[in-house]
Amino acid sequence: MDAILDFFRYLLNSEELIRTGGLVVVTLIVFVENGVIFGFFLPGDYLLFLAGVFAGTKVLLVSLGLLISCIFGAAVTGALLGYGIGYFFGVKLQNRPDSLLFKQEYITNTRKTFERYGNQALIVARFLPVVRTFAPLLAGIIHMNLARFMVYNIVGGGLWTCVLVGGGYYFGVQFPGIINYVHWIILFFLGVTTFTVIRGYINARNTTDK
Repeated sequence: MDAILDFFRYLLNSEELIRTGGLVVVTLIVFVENGVIFGFFLPGDYLLFLAGVFAGTKVLLVSLGLLISCIFGAAVTGALLGYGIGYFFGVKLQNRPDSLLFKQEYITNTRKTFERYGNQALIVARFLPVVRTFAPLLAGIIHMNLARFMVYNIVGGGLWTCVLVGGGYYFGVQFPGIINYVHWIILFFLGVTTFTVIRGYINARNTTDK
């Protein structure tokens, strides 16, 4: 049991992931987090930002171009996998009971994002924790046209990657001392994530109660 808990702590520790796993592990985490149901709990936004910071400070010895290319590719292909899962197994997902790693409210919140933003939700969802994982699934469930999905998938993946990785890289190059404040960066992103999840939960409850 301790070994399992240690493994999950490792997955949630972005700094250790980047330092020990390098580009390969970062790429795999992004792939899973962008379309596999159980990947919603994995670090997303702050993993990208810290990867950029570490590359800018030369802790992670990869070029900015390679880093962005790998993460962008993982984000797009991960979402495409999520679309496929939703397309072919959508009925089972919608009838699946709540569990530790899956709750129907995740799909409900994602559906509300689609209702608010339309197909552009696939772009907006890139910057929303949890919704980012379930948006491709819902797009598959509603059988969104694949070509249209890929356009929004590529645009959203590109913006998400360039803004966060590029922003982190800029800060790493311009302010190398930022490497000493990694934990504060993680806390900031965790605060944003927690606020987003709680707000989505409250909105879903209010909708249900009406």
